[in-house]
Amino acid sequence: MKIIAIYTRKSKSTDKGESIETQIKLCQEYIERIFINEKIETLLYDEGEGYSGGDSTRKKFNELLRDAKNKKFDVIICYRLDRIARSVADFSDLIEELNSNGISFVSVKEQFDTSTAMGRAMMYISSVFAQLEREIGAERIKDNLRELAKTGRWLGGTTPTGYKSTDYKMIKIREVDENNEIVKKIKKAHMLQEIEEEKTVIKIIAQKYLELKSLTALETFTIKNNMYTKNGKFFSRFALRNILENPVYAINDIDMYNYFMENKVDIFAKKEDFDGKKAIMAYNKTMQRRHKATIKNDMKDWIIAIRNA
Repeated sequence: MKIIAIYTRKSKSTDKGESIETQIKLCQEYIERIFINEKIETLLYDEGEGYSGGDSTRKKFNELLRDAKNKKFDVIICYRLDRIARSVADFSDLIEELNSNGISFVSVKEQFDTSTAMGRAMMYISSVFAQLEREIGAERIKDNLRELAKTGRWLGGTTPTGYKSTDYKMIKIREVDENNEIVKKIKKAHMLQEIEEEKTVIKIIAQKYLELKSLTALETFTIKNNMYTKNGKFFSRFALRNILENPVYAINDIDMYNYFMENKVDIFAKKEDFDGKKAIMAYNKTMQRRHKATIKNDMKDWIIAIRNA
């Protein structure tokens, strides 16, 4: 009897891409076509939705690796190569681990089978291009953020305490034909505008933290003094920490400029713009994950600009 492990994963809870059910169905159909004359038992390792391929907390994937070491199955099959590995190095390590345990790996979409030398070679080549595509996509996103940073715009979402989002019109001029005719395209954008009452609260929070040097004590202080968030709730330690760590409240002076430079942050403003008069805007500070906790990006991935208004 041949025991085959099916591994499934969906990156995000969206309507795009193959659902878990579809992945399982396609893997099972592939097994029925390829292993026609063999008695088969399948084991399902369903990661579910919301996990990225580089997420070290993938419980089912880690369980899959443990069972592979214990040789509980003969073949691992998944719908697509990037469901199981997100880099060439990760994939290479995985294949070596599987080979050492006499386990084959099959990708339905690419139709690769590591039980053959040609299958292994083609899979390595495919993994190289898959990683290149991801890296180009990530760099393209960052390039777009850099362009937005030049304008100091607010990209949307919940505004930080002390600010509200206001609309303004951007005029984009583009060439439309070979006759050099142009059209003015008006596009709406958003900027942060200060709310004085809320900014007063922020100043008190910052001053009291310097005095108390404790988030717990600061939380107690805000509750005793009936200080509320813009949603009408008491400040939690988490909310207070986010305020204290948010560059939008920092004075954009030369000290902040030097701090960002020392931490290798992309700065889309001139050194002389750090004059203490306008707010700092930080882009790409976090990685948003649907239905999951937000992850803070390393500072070298931040993009810093100066708010224009």
